[in-house]
Amino acid sequence: MLNVLIIDDDEKLAQLVKEYCARYHINVTEELLPSSGLERLKSEVFDAVILDVMLPEMDGFEVCKAIRSFSEIPIIMLTARGDVMDRVIGLELGADDYLPKPFEPRELVARINSIAKRKPTDTGELYFDGLQINTQERVVKVGDKPVELTTMEYQLLLLLASSPGKDFSRDDILNNLKGTETELFSRSVDILISRLRSKLKPTTAIKTVYGSGYAFVAPSIKTRGS
Repeated sequence: MLNVLIIDDDEKLAQLVKEYCARYHINVTEELLPSSGLERLKSEVFDAVILDVMLPEMDGFEVCKAIRSFSEIPIIMLTARGDVMDRVIGLELGADDYLPKPFEPRELVARINSIAKRKPTDTGELYFDGLQINTQERVVKVGDKPVELTTMEYQLLLLLASSPGKDFSRDDILNNLKGTETELFSRSVDILISRLRSKLKPTTAIKTVYGSGYAFVAPSIKTRGS
C-alpha cells in the first residue's frame, strides 16, 4: 500500500481524496496546515505528497521549496484554474507533477501510482565521462560527488542516458515520463532539462537538438550489471 500525504486546507476535498484513494489501496494522511504537514514529513515515511498551491501560513510554492530542502519525495501540486504559470513555478521549485483543479479523482490516483511507483528498468550501473548512474540504488554521481535529483529529474536522466545519441522530442519525453498521453506542456520539459543540466555541471551530458528536442551525448565508458 502506498502512503501519501495531502496538504490542503480544503478539509472536504482532502476527505474525499482520502476516501477515493482508499479504494485503490492508497492510504492518504491529511494535514490542513503547511507547518503540520512539514513536521509530519520529517517524522514519518510517505511515498508522495499532494500539495495545494493556495494555503494559509505560506503558499504551496514556499512549502514545495521547504520540502526540497530536506527531501526528494515525489510532489504533485494542485493548481487552481490550471494556470500555466503555477505549473512553471512549481516545476522550477522541484515539483514532479501538477494537476489542475477541478480534477477527476481517478486521474489523481493514476498520477500517484505513476509518480510513486516509477522504477528504473536497468539493474546495474551506467558509466559515462564524468557521470555515473547506479540504477539499483538510484544514485547519480558527477565525478565522485553524489547529486540529489527529484523523481522526475532522475527518470528524465535515465530515459536519455539509456539511449545515448538518440533525439527525444518534447512529446517523447512527456509521454515517457507520465506514461500516458497528456496535455502537451513543452515548457515543463525545458524546465526539467534546465534543472538537470544545472545539477550535472560541470558535465555537458545533455545537448539541445534544435528543432527537435534533446539528446544525451556524454561518452560512454562502460556499463556493468545490465
